[in-house]
Amino acid sequence: MPSIQWDPALIAKYNIHGPRYTSYPTALALQAPFDSQQVRDTLLASAGELSLYLHLPFCHQLCYYCGCNKVVTRHQHKADRYLDALEQEMAMYQPLVAHRPIGQIHLGGGTPTFLTEQQLSRLMQLFHQYFDCTALDELSIEIDPRSCSLEKLAHLRQLGFNRVSFGVQDFDQQVQITINRVQDADLIRQLVQAAKALGFSSINLDLVYGLPYQQAASFQQTLDQVVALEPDRVSLFSYAHLPARFAAQRKLPEAALPGAEAKLALLQQGIATFSQAGYQFIGMDHFAKPEDGLAKAQRAGRLQRNFQGYTTHGQNALLGLGVSSISQVDGVLWQHEKDLPDYYQAIEARQLPLAKGFVLSKDDCIRAELIAQLICHFELDTAAFAQQWQLDFDQYFADSLQKLAPFIEDGLVELSPTGIKIADAGRLWVRSICSAFDVYLQQGQQRYSKVV
Repeated sequence: MPSIQWDPALIAKYNIHGPRYTSYPTALALQAPFDSQQVRDTLLASAGELSLYLHLPFCHQLCYYCGCNKVVTRHQHKADRYLDALEQEMAMYQPLVAHRPIGQIHLGGGTPTFLTEQQLSRLMQLFHQYFDCTALDELSIEIDPRSCSLEKLAHLRQLGFNRVSFGVQDFDQQVQITINRVQDADLIRQLVQAAKALGFSSINLDLVYGLPYQQAASFQQTLDQVVALEPDRVSLFSYAHLPARFAAQRKLPEAALPGAEAKLALLQQGIATFSQAGYQFIGMDHFAKPEDGLAKAQRAGRLQRNFQGYTTHGQNALLGLGVSSISQVDGVLWQHEKDLPDYYQAIEARQLPLAKGFVLSKDDCIRAELIAQLICHFELDTAAFAQQWQLDFDQYFADSLQKLAPFIEDGLVELSPTGIKIADAGRLWVRSICSAFDVYLQQGQQRYSKVV
């Protein structure tokens, strides 16, 4: 178990507002308008395996804590229109990526299991029709347990899905009622057991800490229930209360939210519980069994990070499909229209639904690789890095190394002539440490959540 330091002084000092670094620069750097020709040229010139992310925005019911891009509706036919638009979008991307095999597909949302079995079958048919899926080895989906019957789960497995992520958030009934997401613990248990029996290679459970009415005793019960289910991975996300940005969060009783100290205690419980249960602390908010692919990739030095979070696939080879999705390919970032009417309008005009984008400079690429290495592996061979990029490391990063000085003084970072290493005690603050190398951060720091 990593020796995390829960020192109030360190918490006050380093619990800043900062990015999750699923990219560098972050999505805040994207600018409108963005030339679609830049996207076309980038994709045509690219090579190697590609990952696909598809955003399915629909939800049957509004969860008050949620900050995702979503459309709450009971009208199933809206998904049919969306699939029609996706087919047109895929047809536009097809000639640009026909030379690239697809290694990974991930469905996120919203609620991907909003789709019926028939609609899911159609979607998979579209993937195989418009992309080279012959090398596909990871097909994953986010699941709201309330929208996934055992029959639908079996259908997903028949379609080739081999990774699933169930949104649990918290098993406590008072918490569930308050966030408007009531789901029976027995249902989740049945789905997890069924997923194991069906042969899904990796099962993840999502939890959220910092929600209204969460307390040490009840949250420990949730943690113990999760451990008893023996998922392959666990994600323990920090709830970011941003009611000015997300109207639904205004429905939550602010007085019931745990204070900063209590919230951090919940995270401490989670790290201790999962580490003691034998999970590898991947970093930030992810845990994986030692035999899981994510844990193996980290131990082998192959773990990467992209807009989907920690991944075993390319961090610079991700194509996003659907409304609001973000792509990152060979140093070019772009995002689709965030609102469905704008997305549909672009598709009907036979245009890629681009809203904004960004082309990384050489400095951006250098810093992106450095941050990714630290956030995935907690150390950097500065000598090898300097040789790779043909630069004097100490001179190039003089300002950043100066910003690292407090972390070094507090024993969170170790600096040697040949490397940077984040100590076990510093893993909790990896986002803060990475921010020392971020030249964009001061431009929009308050728009990010606290790092823990």
